[in-house]
Formats: sequence, structure tokens, C-alpha cells
Amino acid sequence: MPTTTLLIPTPDGEADAFAAFPDDGERHPGVLLYMDAFGLRPVLHEMARELAGHGYYVLVPNVFYRHGPTPVVDLPEYIGEDVRPGIIAQVMPMVRAHTGEHALRDAEAYLTFLTARPEVEQGPVAAIGYCMGAPLAARTAAAHPGRVAAVAGFHPGALVIDAPDSPHRLIPGMTAQAHFGLSEQDMTPDAVIELNKALDAAGVDYTTETYPGTIHGFTMADTDAFDPAAYQRHWDRLLALLGRTLGKG
Repeated sequence: MPTTTLLIPTPDGEADAFAAFPDDGERHPGVLLYMDAFGLRPVLHEMARELAGHGYYVLVPNVFYRHGPTPVVDLPEYIGEDVRPGIIAQVMPMVRAHTGEHALRDAEAYLTFLTARPEVEQGPVAAIGYCMGAPLAARTAAAHPGRVAAVAGFHPGALVIDAPDSPHRLIPGMTAQAHFGLSEQDMTPDAVIELNKALDAAGVDYTTETYPGTIHGFTMADTDAFDPAAYQRHWDRLLALLGRTLGKG
């Protein structure tokens, strides 16, 4: 699958991004893929190409663009236990600085850009995310119910927090079908109950699932959290969701 680099205009500047899509000259359903906290890097290129191979146009923006273009943080080829704390210390201030207001402004810009691409077919799109990207995908789906038909989040961070704009409090605005794939350490049992109650109350067609034996980050093959079985389960769940809602796969 080919990839291309892009610049997305936003109210706060330009967000660098990359896209992967089938090289067949046809238009395909759009998928907005939100990165994890470690940022844009080869493993996300590979995941976007894999998804594009199933018939989707996949747009992956640099969520940290306000702090600079990719690479915002220099990363090793493999993020193991020895380097993880130092990298987390660098990225967490940017994660905390990415407010709900930023997320909503960006979501509008990303969706407008994605749906205007000549390679993307008309109609609703999907928003998916990993780690910090999961709540960003949820915020996007809740704010744009007519434009987002599917939302998925894997090893999510901060879906249920003690704040008025916690993503789970925004779910009443969501109409997208949803899947949330959790590691065993992502959310407390009470937080999972709160998330499910919000989804039930909104009448959302959803699944939440804890992937057994996993830790946070289980889809990321360039980290020591990677779990091959859970990675495949994630593809199984994601492709089924996109097939139901966007009609490909």
C-alpha cells in the first residue's frame, strides 16, 4: 500500500500527517487513525498500510503538531523497559497539554480534510485510536454523529476521568457503533461499568472487551508491551466493525 505525507490546516497551524490507501485509482471509505502517546513512527505506518490493504483510506495526523513536526520526540527502534520511563517523561507534558478544546478543533479539521480527499468516497468515516488516541476517537465520534459511523479504541487512556468533559460523559452525542479493547490494566472495574452505563444509556451498539493477559500498549510491535495474540484479536474486532459500518473488508 502506498503512503504519502500531508499537511492538514487547523485553526492552530498545520498538522503533519501521513496517509495509506489502496493504489487502484478508486475511492474508498475513510478512517481517521489517532496515534498513541509515542507519536508517529514506522509501526504506525505499518498498521495504516495493513488497514489500507482491506480497502480503506487511512489518515494518521501528528496530534502533537503544536509542539513541532514529526518526530516531536526522538525514539529508538524498540521501546523497552530501559528507555520507556524517559520517553514517557518527555511525552506526558504534551499529552496533558492536549485539552478537550484542542481535540474538538482538531477533530473538525481532520474530518474536513479526510472527507475532502479525492481518494475518499462520500459518506461517513471511522475514528479509531490507540492509547491517548482512543479518547480522541471517542470525542470525535461524539462531536460528529452524522459523520462518524464507527469508533474503536485500543488500550485506551482517560476514557473515564473525573472531569466535566470526560469522554464517557460525551457519549450521549454518539451514534457510531463502537468497540473498546482494553488491557488488563487500562481501567478499573468501576470505570468499565461507568463506560458501559454511558454507552447503554445512549443506545450505542457497542462492545467493550478486556483482552486477556495483556498490558497497556499491546498492539504496538515496537514496544515491550506487544502481544501477538491480542494484536490479531484487535484486527479481528476492528475489521468486523468497519465491515459492518463502512461496508469493506
